[in-house]
Amino acid sequence: MMNSKSYLLKPGVALLLCSFANACGGGSAVLGAADGAQGATGGAGGQSAAGGAGGQSAAGGAGGQSTVAAGLPVNLGTAKNYVILAKSGIATVPTSAVTGNLGVSPAAATSITGFSLTADSTNAFSTSPQVTGKVYAADYAAPTPSNLTTAVGDMQLAFTDAAGRAPGVTELGAGNIGGKTLAPGVYKWGTGLLIPADVTLAGNATDVWIFQIAQDLTMSSAAKIVLSGGALPKNVFWQVAGLVDLGTTAHCEGVVLTQTSVTLRTGASINGRLLAQTAVNIDGSTVVEPGL
Repeated sequence: MMNSKSYLLKPGVALLLCSFANACGGGSAVLGAADGAQGATGGAGGQSAAGGAGGQSAAGGAGGQSTVAAGLPVNLGTAKNYVILAKSGIATVPTSAVTGNLGVSPAAATSITGFSLTADSTNAFSTSPQVTGKVYAADYAAPTPSNLTTAVGDMQLAFTDAAGRAPGVTELGAGNIGGKTLAPGVYKWGTGLLIPADVTLAGNATDVWIFQIAQDLTMSSAAKIVLSGGALPKNVFWQVAGLVDLGTTAHCEGVVLTQTSVTLRTGASINGRLLAQTAVNIDGSTVVEPGL
């Protein structure tokens, strides 16, 4: 709604503002906060800090385009040197295809199973026919143990960083975001998050998404995370306090930071990283590290 000063504008300017207001208030496929998400303020049809229905907003009103800013990407430190990093073990049901380095610490190499490891002559790393990269464990020769200790510490710091970002959208979809298209921003749920159908992340190459999930992250079989508009998997972060479970042939994009474990079921895949504070289990899966 225009305020009283609007009526003092010249007719041509007023017409231009009305046209702009109509454009901003129209429907959009890109959601920041849809039905079921909470905004701090915001009236219907108006521009607001946290979004009202139909208006353009910082946290996105129903039908409005979100302009929530996630800020800088989460700093992974040396954890970015690994496509899979875990503390207690990494297991595969062959044949998986992993592009990037694997690391496990403080667990020993015996906790890496199903990969048919062959130790290098230096005993600083191993190789596997399922891994395009190197495999590291805490009981390998120096400098591997100290490198892994640093990387695990950086992984935990990254989890804390992601968890501490101020959310712009909370409880979107009441914990079910299947079928939605999401603008960049920080999204938070006090529950688990279910992705039963494809979700699109629409943005450019510098946009950042951070998903803060208090319980489990579950992707149903064949569900996919789709990036559009030039969005990059290295700028998508799934901060999960519970378990991460990708169903059969599901596909994810982004960096998974979980306080517990990750399971990729038969044929599931990810363009990103699996950084787990317990274990990672994959089954005929494809895991590809994103560009730096």
